[in-house]
Amino acid sequence: MTIRLCVCGDEGTGKSSLITSLVKDSFVTSRIQPILPQITIPPTFGSFDDVTTTIVDTSAAPQERETLNSEIRKSNVILLVYSDHYSYERVGLFWLPHFRSLGVNVPVVLCANKLDLLAGEDSTPQIVEDEMLPLMTEFKEIDSCIRASAREHRNVNEAFFLCQKAVTHPIAPLYDSKDSNLKPAAVTALKRIFYLMDRDQDGWLSDAEMQDFQQKCFKKMLSPEDLSHIKKTVSGSLAGSAGDKGIDQKGFLLLNKLYAEKGRHETIWIILRAFNYSDSLSLKESFLHPKLEIPAHASTELSPSGYQFLFDLFLLFDKDNDGGLNNAELAALFAPTPGLPATWLESSFPLCTVRNDAGHVTLQGWLAQWSMTTFTSPKTTLEYLAYFGFEPTDTRLSTASALKITKPRKRTKRSTKPDRNVVQAYIIGSSGCGKSSLLDAFLSRPFNSIYHPTINSRTAVNSVELPGGKQCYLILTELGQLEPAVLDNPSRLEAADLIIYTYDSSDPDSFNHIVAQRTKYPHLASLPALFIACKADQDKTNQRTPLQPDAYATEAGLYQPLHVSATWSHSVSELFVRVAEVALNPSSAFVKSDNDGNGSGTDRMGIWLAVGAFIAAGAAFVGIWKRMSDK
Repeated sequence: MTIRLCVCGDEGTGKSSLITSLVKDSFVTSRIQPILPQITIPPTFGSFDDVTTTIVDTSAAPQERETLNSEIRKSNVILLVYSDHYSYERVGLFWLPHFRSLGVNVPVVLCANKLDLLAGEDSTPQIVEDEMLPLMTEFKEIDSCIRASAREHRNVNEAFFLCQKAVTHPIAPLYDSKDSNLKPAAVTALKRIFYLMDRDQDGWLSDAEMQDFQQKCFKKMLSPEDLSHIKKTVSGSLAGSAGDKGIDQKGFLLLNKLYAEKGRHETIWIILRAFNYSDSLSLKESFLHPKLEIPAHASTELSPSGYQFLFDLFLLFDKDNDGGLNNAELAALFAPTPGLPATWLESSFPLCTVRNDAGHVTLQGWLAQWSMTTFTSPKTTLEYLAYFGFEPTDTRLSTASALKITKPRKRTKRSTKPDRNVVQAYIIGSSGCGKSSLLDAFLSRPFNSIYHPTINSRTAVNSVELPGGKQCYLILTELGQLEPAVLDNPSRLEAADLIIYTYDSSDPDSFNHIVAQRTKYPHLASLPALFIACKADQDKTNQRTPLQPDAYATEAGLYQPLHVSATWSHSVSELFVRVAEVALNPSSAFVKSDNDGNGSGTDRMGIWLAVGAFIAAGAAFVGIWKRMSDK
């Protein structure tokens, strides 16, 4: 990092002497040129750590005003020097208003030079109170104040270090000196940090959690004496906020406020940056959204470490151990985030996932919801994992290690089964054919005979256990009034692994909707699909279409419709297993023809067996004929 520091002030205040005293580490008695050339201080010099600082000397002479203004505009911080009553008066009457007139908004460090000319040091506190504090109150751009002496080389390094710190660890975003309080953005960030370090979520940072916090931020442990001193400091200022349990959130905020008041705001910045906060007190973009490249036709899922983290998070906030997250528990869990993700609100969470009898999201529903989010919006999952404080075991990795990318999907009739655990299907059908009832059944909701038309699209996600014990997550989306827009958009259709065509087997006009849609959108013929005849508990009727559903499916190269009823729990359970299997293996949606897959191989094998049998029979006949001829 490079800082450009501009030294300003009236003539004769000792600006050049301060710079030479810094560089030479002692006062230069020989005559100094009026304006020193630009000086660059490397990071290894004195107090300057990991920061390269360019120091620019300036003149207050009227003929140098354009140069002065140019340097002020280019600076990151200003060291404003005064040395007597006249130059002090000019600080508030000319210099600070002049900076404002130039539209400059950089921190200013006020330096009262020539400390050696004071009659006694006892007057220093009074000067600070009488001179400096009124200016700091009036001009918020003043970051800090210091008294120095270039002749005695006193507080010279400290003055320039304050300038460096004003840029690298600014006080302005953290603390409002007028109100004597931490600013709201700083409070929000520190509350999140407290949340993350309160591992057991009991509202207190225990001694062990404080040591973890100290190690993470400062790379060292606290001594028992230091830890005891911190607790005494907090309890002395805010009774009940520190004790045997540790330090509560109010005490933690108070501790950081004391750091700001005592000029130790670099300590707060070290804490904030250890938790990936930027200078604007927002989480770094690279932390919220790490690089994640997803190949075409591939998908994203949670990795084992991602599932484990979200599993532990659920258990941590299920305070009443009822197996569900109620509204209060959800609010506490999402406290360090901007709130529920926008995609969750769009899908009407928690109605879209599994809940218990009290309507609270279960662990199964929680993991299913995040599986869907990762599949449809991996960027959202990465963002919230960062807010929740996910940390990979390997510090070289980012939050992206909580996700995995599947192999690209191939939609051919001979494609192999992809290595995926999350799939999505769109449900298409006429109004009232039973689509919503299927979604309710999918989420183990009781059957409701009252018809409620679906206007906006509706999504449901749940886990499905396949034969053999493998578990996958199935996302079902009823398109509602968006059906024409989705069917007309191939890129939207590409997001689905399977199209489910539903019709009411007791309504003679229901299947016509499917025929009309597949005729209007011919590209649907190339997509894996299943036909489902709903309301199988009612009397079946012929459909008013040129082909009946069985014949239509056969002609389309697809399997004949599956007959189910939302009131038949067993048939519905088997249906979702079948849907998941086909979505995971799209080629299984198509009936094998004589030229496809195993069919052609079987037919060829039969032909060769027949040919072989014919040849063997012919050879036997020839052998018998020869023996008879020999006789």
